[in-house]
Amino acid sequence: MKFGINTFLFTSPFTNRRTRLFANFKAWGFDGVEIAVENPADFDPAFVRAQLDRHALVCTSLCACFPPSRDLRGTPAQQQASVIYMKRLVDIAGVLGTDIVMGPLYSATGRANAVPAAEYQRQWRTVRAHIKTICRYAEAHGKVICLEPLNRFETDFINTVDQGLRMIREVKSPALKLLLDTFHMNIEEKKTAAAIRRAGEHVGHIHASASDRGTPGNDNVDWRGVAKALRDIKYDGAVVIESFTQDVKVIARAAAIWRKIEPNQNDIARKGLAFLKRNFK
Repeated sequence: MKFGINTFLFTSPFTNRRTRLFANFKAWGFDGVEIAVENPADFDPAFVRAQLDRHALVCTSLCACFPPSRDLRGTPAQQQASVIYMKRLVDIAGVLGTDIVMGPLYSATGRANAVPAAEYQRQWRTVRAHIKTICRYAEAHGKVICLEPLNRFETDFINTVDQGLRMIREVKSPALKLLLDTFHMNIEEKKTAAAIRRAGEHVGHIHASASDRGTPGNDNVDWRGVAKALRDIKYDGAVVIESFTQDVKVIARAAAIWRKIEPNQNDIARKGLAFLKRNFK
């Protein structure tokens, strides 16, 4: 099991200059970095790969981002923008040496509106068709797309493991798996550990996120149950800390971080990693 850190804790957007963070990540004991790609033109993938290699780090995954302009259930232009963006991330993943492209690719983050059941099913069919297209591209390039259920305040579309598993069954692609995030699961699942076990072989990636978006271990997530469930399903992929602070203003607004949750970003990374290593290895 490898441990990674999402770049959103420290910066938005991620650029070539922010590879200066890699020295600290390595010194703190991380195995890899999850790079949040707000816009593919923000950095040079070959340069970033060279910096990862220089610091003996891996790219655990690419974190896909979905503003209103990217929405697989939105306008035709928004749908097309999302498909093009996801294919570009698959290409970038090849340069960076990761197999994982992950995120809530089905919709713009923050779009949460009650719709009639018939409209929901229409949206579902539209999203499913686009995900099939994306997964065919990922399959052809040897990559995996990890779909992330979000909590009810961030989406009305896929909130739970069971909804994610339904999409996997209907898409029928070996390239489609689930990204499970403990922050969202702590809100939406009856029992987080049981949900992980239901997902089983379909778990492709894990976000270790505290219940308040602070430091993993300094919160009320059932970490012991999460760790045991991951061992039970024989998960051996990456576990990535995804936390947010007020320091990165754009992300703070998007994630509703209105107060100081932890003393500083470095503490979240260092103490969170130490906790995960004690409990997940």
